Amino acid sequence: MQLVIEPSPSEFEQLAKRPELEMHDLEKKVLEIFQLVKANGDSALKDFAKKFDKAEIADLLVTPSEIHEAEQLVADELKQAIEVAYRNITLFHAAQKTEIQKIETMPGVVCWRKSVGIEKVGIYIPGGTAPLFSTVLMLAIPASLAGCKEITLCSPPNQQGKIHPAILYAAHRCGVSQIIKTGGAQAIAALTFGTESVSKVHKIFGPGNQYVTMAKTLATRYSVSIDMPAGPSEVLVYADETSEPKFVAADLLSQAEHGNDSQVILITNTEELATNIMNETEAQLNQLNRFQFANNSLVNSKAIVMHDKKNVLQFINAYAPEHLILACKQANELAEEVINAGSVFIGNFTPESAGDYASGTNHTLPTNGYAKNYSGVSLDSFVKKITFQEINKEGLKIIGPAIECMAEAEELTAHKNAVSIRLKSLKHE
Repeated sequence: MQLVIEPSPSEFEQLAKRPELEMHDLEKKVLEIFQLVKANGDSALKDFAKKFDKAEIADLLVTPSEIHEAEQLVADELKQAIEVAYRNITLFHAAQKTEIQKIETMPGVVCWRKSVGIEKVGIYIPGGTAPLFSTVLMLAIPASLAGCKEITLCSPPNQQGKIHPAILYAAHRCGVSQIIKTGGAQAIAALTFGTESVSKVHKIFGPGNQYVTMAKTLATRYSVSIDMPAGPSEVLVYADETSEPKFVAADLLSQAEHGNDSQVILITNTEELATNIMNETEAQLNQLNRFQFANNSLVNSKAIVMHDKKNVLQFINAYAPEHLILACKQANELAEEVINAGSVFIGNFTPESAGDYASGTNHTLPTNGYAKNYSGVSLDSFVKKITFQEINKEGLKIIGPAIECMAEAEELTAHKNAVSIRLKSLKHE
């Protein structure tokens, strides 16, 4: 990690930069994949499985017997852990439902809004270096609660043509409609256009590598919505003398191990504490089974020393972290002043991994500074809000003249006439 001592606010923008992805001809390559999937459907998906996953796929759809087999392979202890997470995620997201409120804006003029589940949604679950079955829970549970009628899940197969059993178990537990053995940009293309086996969807969710990220961006050109722009995982930890260095080090590494392009930021109020935490991070790093990923990630990472809490807060909001951990005095008060963050973890005993798995909040969060203008996934991500209104005769008499006046001022005669013709008819009653 690079150590930075007392940077000035003028340096914050540079310090807040993330590692740049190697784009090269990425968009061109992904567009070629899109064109092949659009033209050849299932056949293209099977060819890509052979090319990228080294898997021969006879049937892209996961069968009930494969799900049953997966259930036998998942340990009871893991099933119980998944059940804890399932319950907490369900409780947290179910509480986000809103009741319909009918508002009479004027006598005889009633307006209301209704949440309607997006009919068909697609979920992408990476299965390469880490089988993210927890993301199945984070996306399929709110989709089900929102009333989405079709939930299609895509995940890459292994060389034996199978999806990781924990992913299948979680998907079945959450009521996923169909599970498809396909990964990468080709999976996003399949969800965008539909194939013989894959339903075309209206919105796509889920993390992935730079090819998946680019594919989701391209999907929006074809009238398909996405959850948010996604990038490598990240965490910012602010720690003072009340923190526990080994806890902080563990939190930093929990994000660093995601991948080579992840980034972690440490802010402390003393150089001595920063050094202690960095030393502890090195010690714990050597014990990780994903050592190489974490080690490469730390190259892109920084430890910053700042004494002034105002500057700390300014930097946090400038960086807009995906995950923010406040291991400091008056953490709750500081948290109230945070305006840009995906999810905030308060106190020494609130590890980021709690939100990743089982506390109940969603772990699908904006990265790369998008927390300045995007929220993390919630129940709202899976619904559309439709407005309704009903005006009776008396209501139109009251509101009509204002509409006529405004329409005339905008020189939209037909708009005005739509009201005038009704008002004239009421004069004869």
